[in-house]
Amino acid sequence: MKDLKPAEIVSELDKYIIGQDQAKRSVAIALRNRWRRRQVPDPLKEEIAPKNIILIGPTGVGKTEIARRLSRLSDSPFYKVEASKFTEVGYVGRDVESMVRDLVELTVNTVRAEAQEKVQEKAWRVAEERMLDLLLPKADRPRSEGAAEGGLEVVTASADQASSTREKLRKMLQAGKLDSRYVDLDVADRSMPMVEIFSNVGMEEMGINFKDMLGPLMPKNTRRRKIKVPEAMKTLAAEEAQNLVDMDQVIRDAIAKVEQAGIIFLDEIDKIAGNGQGHGPDVSREGVQRDLLPIVEGSTVTTKYGPVKTDHILFIASGAFHTIKPSDLIPELQGRFPIRVTLDALDRKDFYRILTEPKNALLLQYIALLKTDGIEVEFSDDAVEKIAEIAEEVNVRTENIGARRLHTLMERLLEDALFDAPDGCQARLRVDAAYVADKLKAIKDDEDLSRYIL
Repeated sequence: MKDLKPAEIVSELDKYIIGQDQAKRSVAIALRNRWRRRQVPDPLKEEIAPKNIILIGPTGVGKTEIARRLSRLSDSPFYKVEASKFTEVGYVGRDVESMVRDLVELTVNTVRAEAQEKVQEKAWRVAEERMLDLLLPKADRPRSEGAAEGGLEVVTASADQASSTREKLRKMLQAGKLDSRYVDLDVADRSMPMVEIFSNVGMEEMGINFKDMLGPLMPKNTRRRKIKVPEAMKTLAAEEAQNLVDMDQVIRDAIAKVEQAGIIFLDEIDKIAGNGQGHGPDVSREGVQRDLLPIVEGSTVTTKYGPVKTDHILFIASGAFHTIKPSDLIPELQGRFPIRVTLDALDRKDFYRILTEPKNALLLQYIALLKTDGIEVEFSDDAVEKIAEIAEEVNVRTENIGARRLHTLMERLLEDALFDAPDGCQARLRVDAAYVADKLKAIKDDEDLSRYIL
């Protein structure tokens, strides 16, 4: 993983997320502690457990965005899952161990892709030889007996001539002069099987990869296709890169990476807090917490690639906790999340900054979208302030959905422009405070209507 300092991590997150400094600091410290642990002598290294984090705050304030940006920023194996997807063992649904299996699967794919990238040059050279074999089949050895059946002598090209022709073809291939030619190539048929015996859940619970087990017994599902030379070269190079990679080493590296640097983001953790009734449709909530406990504490999960220890995987949980409190989680689970960070609700100043400052600011997105239809959009400063003011007001009067309110407002504000843009009715649109007030006034003032539309 990248060895970034906490200040560098926060600085990178600031480019996309406004405010929430405490949450960014906590996440940055947790990431840096992974690096620090790797520098500790071996006997003590195994004793240092990660300090898991709970992010608490209303929806739309940046909890998931922090996790998403963190995954791109760090080179750690990362997996995000909603806790509400899980069910207690014995119920139909996903068990909590599946998140570890999914993390391992994603990491194996990533490490395999990196390994294939390293051998790409060699794979391309081998693919080039195979392509030349397709374009120029090897000539039969000349027969010394003299004549074939019917008294006709078979004349074949000499080795020197074949070699010369092959080199000419190679130069033409490298120069792109054969790009318009077609070749017949046997490619793997990626269509799904006609009959599926086991569902994903069944396969996951059994922990057995039937495809690998029965692979040698099943015929290779390939079909011959007539494709152009450039596409055929890519297909052959991909096949050769796959053959050159040592999958045993890839799996070992992936499992080590998951065990030492894995991060799992558990979203909607508040949705599995028990309501104390123990019956009804939410009967398995507390059971999911009990099932999560050994995974978060540290246990060994069986995957199709082998056993994986979760002792040093960092868990970051998040939840709105509107009607319940973190203390409503079972005490053992609370103890495994020692760091709690409360994210701030957003006000109009935050909305203004969200609209203008981030690299992927919402205003920049809409300007770029409408520019594709030839419309230059300009937002005045007072228009941005007006949008931020309305967003705060509607959040206070109806439901507080944080920054997601801005998406709704922007769609309503630019609805006419987005609809009419392909017709080329106008080439320039200036959005000022008066324009914003005019477009949103009727909806904003009618509280009942705003509940449904904004």
